[in-house]
Amino acid sequence: MDRIQRQQITVVSVSIEAIALGVYLIRDAFGGVMRYYTSIMHLDALWYIPDAVALVCLVQFILQFIVRQRSVLAFLVLLQIILSIVLGYFMLGTANAAMSSFKMMLPVFVGFCFCDASLGSYRRLLAVIAATFYLSVIGVFLTKFYLMPWVGFKYESFGAVREAGRLWWAYGADDQRLMGFAADNTMAAFFILVSFAITSIRKSTIWNLAFGSIAVYAVVLTTSKTTLIVLAFYLLLLLVVRMLPESSRFATVRGIALWSFAAILVPFLMIWIASGTVAVPHTTLFSILDRINNSWQLPFVYLSQLMPIGLITGCGAGCFNYPQQLFSPLASYWVPVDNFYIGTYLMFGLPFVAFMVLVFRATFAATDVYKLTLLFVVNMFTITVLNYGPASGLLIIALSFSEVFSRRAAGSLHHRGAAILSDRDLVGRKKAVRYFGADAPRPA
Repeated sequence: MDRIQRQQITVVSVSIEAIALGVYLIRDAFGGVMRYYTSIMHLDALWYIPDAVALVCLVQFILQFIVRQRSVLAFLVLLQIILSIVLGYFMLGTANAAMSSFKMMLPVFVGFCFCDASLGSYRRLLAVIAATFYLSVIGVFLTKFYLMPWVGFKYESFGAVREAGRLWWAYGADDQRLMGFAADNTMAAFFILVSFAITSIRKSTIWNLAFGSIAVYAVVLTTSKTTLIVLAFYLLLLLVVRMLPESSRFATVRGIALWSFAAILVPFLMIWIASGTVAVPHTTLFSILDRINNSWQLPFVYLSQLMPIGLITGCGAGCFNYPQQLFSPLASYWVPVDNFYIGTYLMFGLPFVAFMVLVFRATFAATDVYKLTLLFVVNMFTITVLNYGPASGLLIIALSFSEVFSRRAAGSLHHRGAAILSDRDLVGRKKAVRYFGADAPRPA
């Protein structure tokens, strides 16, 4: 029996979705390095290896959830994405924009393939994620003292010239924004945040305090205020959960994940309170007020002019996203939509709202502490970040949503929202409590 169990664990650890997440993470967390060296060595095709693996995950998603499980939701989600790519083609007007939109959506299927799987069972993937955390922190520290060769390097993608990394300053020479090995400072901070959150679950409280402090300092160097706030908040909640009785920990983690969906309403609350307020440039409040007055409102103004029905149906995959910015004649209408939920609604319309209702409903039945933790992290982080680029950002979001396709999600609400748990779910719940304990063991 032990041998069979070890074989099963091995099969899970080398599954295609784990490989896809691993290669995406390596490529994007070290995007600046990867773009520079693949270009100068004329190996640009290597950049697209994760997308090729994601295509296999798309096939797996279709076979597993649509063909075998006959999931109506999975079929509708796939159909909606296909229709949105077609709509986006007519909206944006070029084949390059459509191809870019299709590639942009591939990581979604990688994340969805983690449905009904515990991230904690992917031993090798967890090791890759932990290594990403350590190296990302080191990269930020290195770029503080050394000018790396990939900074400012320009490359061509789908006929558009892009910049792999920039060395720039927020308000002056003493506020340098560092991107480490990543392609920009926001993504460097994001990978530190996500890899720390995943790695921290099975680590001791002492490890979390020590490396959490180092992570906070590294994020300060990137000057990503959103990431700094989310990381500090996560550390505080982690300590609070660790101080609770063991029997209460998992319920608290799931409760935090559920309450984090309230972050969806934050931009609308901010618009209601501060819309029209003008801030002085190069001040702390300028970026958030710019989002309130421009980033979160102007896309709807432009959409009402270009395609009024799009306010309900969405304007297609890629609109008001980087495919429009780089490959469309409508680039002059592009606005940086710094919020995942607003940006996704613009592309998919009301069907996305219905999908998110089901995601929230499925969270009541979720038993994987990793996915619940990531739900909190991404909901907080995406208040001011679109997170469609690089691809790993969208992949992590899709992974945290993946339980929406679980069979048990259909019966997740009962007696005023209490989850119905099977024997397998209860085992997962007990493991989650143990792994989130004060002296959490390493993967076996």
